[in-house]
Amino acid sequence: MSGLVVGPDGLPRCAWAGSAPDYLTYHDTEWGVPVHGEQALYERLTLEAFQSGLSWITILRKRESFRAAFAGFDPEVVATFGDRDRERLMADVGIVRNRLKVEAAIRNAAAVLALREHGGLDAFVWSHAPAEHTPPRSAEDFRATSPESIALAKGLKKAGFVFVGPTTMYAAMQACGLVDDHVVGCHRSGAGPEVTRGLS
Repeated sequence: MSGLVVGPDGLPRCAWAGSAPDYLTYHDTEWGVPVHGEQALYERLTLEAFQSGLSWITILRKRESFRAAFAGFDPEVVATFGDRDRERLMADVGIVRNRLKVEAAIRNAAAVLALREHGGLDAFVWSHAPAEHTPPRSAEDFRATSPESIALAKGLKKAGFVFVGPTTMYAAMQACGLVDDHVVGCHRSGAGPEVTRGLS
């Protein structure tokens, strides 16, 4: 079936998972698994923003450096980052050194804290999960946005978030399990409701 590749273990996977070992592990253990918890979701939204314009594998390979640089993505800590932290981040070769994205991560941390007064980030993000979703049957069926990702982006922007466009939010929805976009026939398609509160 178009959009699938058979891995070295004989299991069919979404074709993109076969392009690098990092992708295969991420595909099998994280992508599409429901993610809950304020800190875990803030991390995912931040990493998706940093990925904008780059390949996701770049972010995967720098993920531990991102965690170290952003205090484990604790929004309470990141929201207090000042000029010294900004310059530290811009000098950190272990992350993506983009000033606008660094500023967005700090601003979004403050927005996460403010959102606590309105139910919190977890409840807000998951309120945009579609009631029904049809998994792609081929690579050509993959979409870049959805009505829900457009609504999520709009809602987050209204709450003070930046770098949360509809395409970035749809990627986050795929990654965090709000939608199951494993291609039909992939061994992870419809694999079940495991939940993670962080990234391995």
